[in-house]
Formats: sequence, structure tokens, C-alpha cells
Amino acid sequence: MKKLFALAFVALFSLSAMAQQVDLRKKINVSGSAEAEVTPDIIYISISLKEYLKDNNSKKKVEITTLENQLYNAVQTAGISKENLTINNLSGYTVAQKKKNPDFLVSKQYRLKVSDLNKFNEIMGDIDPKGIAYTNIDSYDYSKIETLKKELKIKALQAAKAKATYLVEAIGDKLGNIIDIQELNNESFPQPMYRNVMMMKSSESADMAGAAAPEIDFKKIKLNYTMNTVFEIK
Repeated sequence: MKKLFALAFVALFSLSAMAQQVDLRKKINVSGSAEAEVTPDIIYISISLKEYLKDNNSKKKVEITTLENQLYNAVQTAGISKENLTINNLSGYTVAQKKKNPDFLVSKQYRLKVSDLNKFNEIMGDIDPKGIAYTNIDSYDYSKIETLKKELKIKALQAAKAKATYLVEAIGDKLGNIIDIQELNNESFPQPMYRNVMMMKSSESADMAGAAAPEIDFKKIKLNYTMNTVFEIK
């Protein structure tokens, strides 16, 4: 009998504990979102320069140092800080190779950071076109991206609260405190779209020297944040 009483007491205690764990509050689940599109203002461009022979004459080679000086001078003339131009790679250069083959052609790859593509076009116009192996956009970004993300998250949360408020008031109740917040994001960094071909081979760059500068259509960076929320209903 004592055992039965003890079992009944344990069962009753367990049920009471489970009842205490059950959240009996009235709640409403809503989501709010905010989005924005911005134009990239940080652009990273790769530039490859390569030595070449004038009129296929090995005694009239345009050295990589000449091309490099043209690039550095053009960057300074465009008003861009020298820290924005870095060397990415030095292809095919060793002292042994140069000694073995004086006609060996050296190439160098650089990375340039710009905020205005017009500046880039100016720079390319000041470099010997035959010494340009290719140029290409590596990546791009927006300088105030983190501030924008914060603003959008706040707006999304405010939108969720506003939605919950009018829905609850529509049934004669009042909105209580927030119980839970979950964040969802949808960031899109699409690749730039080219109106004209920006990739240039050295054999083609001379022909393009007098042509109009390549134009580029940037698809905007899209940011979209959704806040899933749970509010208590008073």
C-alpha cells in the first residue's frame, strides 16, 4: 500500500512539473522584412602587363620595368593612392631563365582598387596598349555595407512588431513582450555585366587603343533581411 502511495505521489509530482514547463501564454508568430539595393563603390581589378618585342625585333624589347612605371605613374596621375595598387603575381621570371634566354618575356599581375571605373579607363589609356596582356574585374563591394545591414535588420524587426500590433489589436487584445527573434538574410552579390569585352589579349589591345573605353553595367548589390518573431498576447 505504501508502495502504491509512493508511486501515485511520484506520478502526481511529475505531472505537476510537466504542467509548469508548458508555456500557456497566448502568442503570435509574425515576420517582418526590409530590403535595399546599392551600387558598388569598391572595385578590385586585376591587370596583367607583359614584355613584348617591337616589330618582332629581339633587340627592341619593351621591358616590364617600363610598363610598370607607366602603370604607377598613371595611378598617381589619376589621384589614386599607391597603396591601392599591389602586385598579385610575377609570372615566369627567374634569373636563370633570363640568362639562358635573353628574349624571355616577363609578365606581372597587379591588383588595383578603385571607386570609379572612369579612373580605371584613364589609367589604361596611359599605358602602352601592347604591354597590356589583359584586365579583368576580380570583385566588388560597398563601403558602408555593415551599417546598411544593421539598418535593414532594425527595420525588419520594427516591421514585424508593427504587423503583430495591428493584428492583435484587430481582435481586441494588446501586444506583449517579444519572446523570440530569428534572423534570415538573403544577400546577393551578382557578377558585373559587360557591355563591351573588358578582357583583352595583348595582340588585341593595340587595336583597341583608339576605341572607346569598355563600359560596364553593374548589377546592384541586393540585401534582404527577414526577422521571424514571437510576441506574447496580453
